[in-house]
Amino acid sequence: MSAMANSDLAKKNACMACHAVDKKLVGPAYQEVAKKYAGQKDAAATLAKSIKAGGSGKWGPVPMPAQAALSDADATTLATWILAGAK
Repeated sequence: MSAMANSDLAKKNACMACHAVDKKLVGPAYQEVAKKYAGQKDAAATLAKSIKAGGSGKWGPVPMPAQAALSDADATTLATWILAGAK
């Protein structure tokens, strides 16, 4: 899948309402997420799980809502794209 398709997937699922590629908005920049998970075993699976389940406390006080309607495949696609620097 191309980077443009992944960017479109992020926009379609309203990810870009709280996240940007290179700066903090409500949530962390995708590049900061990539740095945090760099070198971690199973980083894509871990991040995909976080995207679907939501969470709080990892990046500050603002919770990320669960994206339960997102398919596992789309969550993994988004996680892989984010870990690659959202390019």
